[in-house]
Amino acid sequence: MRPTPHKALGAGALTVAALAALVLPASPAAAARPAPHRAPRPAAACTPAQVVGNGGFENGTSSWTPSSAGTITSRSGQTAHGGSSYAWLDGTGSTHTDSVSQSVTVPAGCDKATLTFWLHIDTAETTSSVAYDTLTARIGSTKLATYSNLDKNTGYVKKSFDVSAYAGQTVTLSFTGTEDASLQTSFVLDDIALDTSGGTAPPGDSTRTPATPSYTVNLSGDTTGTRWTGHESVTFTNASAAALNEVYLRLWDNYHGTCDAMPIQVTGVTGGTAEAPTVGCTALKVDLPAPLAQGQSATIGFDLGITVPSGADRFGHDGAYSFIGNALPVLAVRDSSGWHLDPYTNNGESFYSLAADFKVTLDHPSSLLVPATGTSADTPGAGGRTVTTATASAVRDFAWAAGPFTKISGTSNAGVAVNVYSVPGISSADAQSMLSTAKSAVDAHAGRFGAYPYGELDAVLDNNYWFGGMEYPGFVLDVVSNTALTHEIGHQWWYGIVGDDEYNSPWLDEAFTDYATDLALGKAGSNCWNSVSWASSDEKITNSMAYWDAHSSRYSTVVYGYGKCALHDLRRVLGDTAMTKLLKDYASAHWYGVSTTAEFKAAAQAATSTDLASFWAQHRIDG
Repeated sequence: MRPTPHKALGAGALTVAALAALVLPASPAAAARPAPHRAPRPAAACTPAQVVGNGGFENGTSSWTPSSAGTITSRSGQTAHGGSSYAWLDGTGSTHTDSVSQSVTVPAGCDKATLTFWLHIDTAETTSSVAYDTLTARIGSTKLATYSNLDKNTGYVKKSFDVSAYAGQTVTLSFTGTEDASLQTSFVLDDIALDTSGGTAPPGDSTRTPATPSYTVNLSGDTTGTRWTGHESVTFTNASAAALNEVYLRLWDNYHGTCDAMPIQVTGVTGGTAEAPTVGCTALKVDLPAPLAQGQSATIGFDLGITVPSGADRFGHDGAYSFIGNALPVLAVRDSSGWHLDPYTNNGESFYSLAADFKVTLDHPSSLLVPATGTSADTPGAGGRTVTTATASAVRDFAWAAGPFTKISGTSNAGVAVNVYSVPGISSADAQSMLSTAKSAVDAHAGRFGAYPYGELDAVLDNNYWFGGMEYPGFVLDVVSNTALTHEIGHQWWYGIVGDDEYNSPWLDEAFTDYATDLALGKAGSNCWNSVSWASSDEKITNSMAYWDAHSSRYSTVVYGYGKCALHDLRRVLGDTAMTKLLKDYASAHWYGVSTTAEFKAAAQAATSTDLASFWAQHRIDG
């Protein structure tokens, strides 16, 4: 994203265009995802977790298999330990058996796994010596304990068991109550948990999950293209050794509304139980019905409503022209730092997602053109409507626009199909100039970092965008600016193909993209580091968006300007040939993966015999 059009660095008059992501495939054939990045290796490490689903029974039978519909209940006669629901086994006063069970996965690599539950027993039996009615607790093939009418109590008693021996296994946790022919005994269970802890922290890349998401979306747009309704589903795999008990959907564009009037409405969730949205209603937790073990897959689905607000924004409409970025809910990432649930920032980007496949069907009035991420095909719809089906592989997000655009098309010398869509006020000469720029830029970046893998590239032009330009996979929004468009197309590599955590490491896409833009435009960045002046000792190129949101006037200067100048300086240390090889190899190694500052620093150090410690310190690149 280019946050302020035509912004310049002070004394050196250094244009701050757009820097987002530089990473290349090993060869033009790298469009096929390399196996190492699509099948993360197992990690024998512990992510502390509570792996029992719906342990308080507040979500009914979710996660549990009860022997009968009334076993999990909130009816009168007993009370819950916490909340309003509980599992009530037996209590009939006749020959009877009740049970509740669920499959749990105890993460590998954890030193300790502890099962706890709260048990209340009341009985009409009067004996003090005979166990007529019993409750047996089991995990896997192990009988943990048997309780009976002899263990009656006036309230709940907490029970605790060490089940560490089951680390790395998926087993059945069960409670079975058996009652004889007379005199009732009630076994009441609540607040069941299985907590894991200890062991080593999970390693970085191998624990990014949910992995290999595949999204299927069907939406219908209204006559204006500002209201879309339909259904979305996503299938995903747990790549981590730690079980997934939940996933989070990022509803990013709820930033543009309020929690009382959310532009992104998710209802009718299947495959899990949705909780109330948090983080300004941009994060929606979905509890899975059972813990998802490493290598297992699951699917969640939901009905989706999107209302595009007014405004020439990356999510907004400028009159009859709608721009719909970050509107589809996407899965948040859990890695060795936990779930990434950072807030939305309008100053830059907060987005962090793994490479995914999308199939998006958009039913819309035929009067509207609908440029979109991926490769699109149109078929006739009903009653003057068109159905646009867009498919995209190994992309981190999906965006589209809708409106009566003027469209021109061409093909780059390397064979990439390029489409330019314009709103009124963009002259045909400017549109043709931007088409020419797009064709040369996509080939220039591909020549340095690896073949463009996404088939076609759409650029949507509107000089009213306040932000200058914004990147999405295979789809960019831009004002008429050759520099800005070259930058946004550079983001196809640095952020799109080589991913990063944009909230916590914005320099990895913005600085790298601005550096790539300079190279594509023939700029050497001579002496650009000479104009650097730090605002404080806390200011660093590698600071997060939390810092830049608090120091917004310095964001472009430091992250874009100083960031690309640091990379120019690194090129002068390594030499042109070594720097070119470093970036190409680094892109290849992280193709469809995720880059970190530590990994880039290690790769740069490996490319030279010069100790770079003082270079990183001088350029304030930490991590």
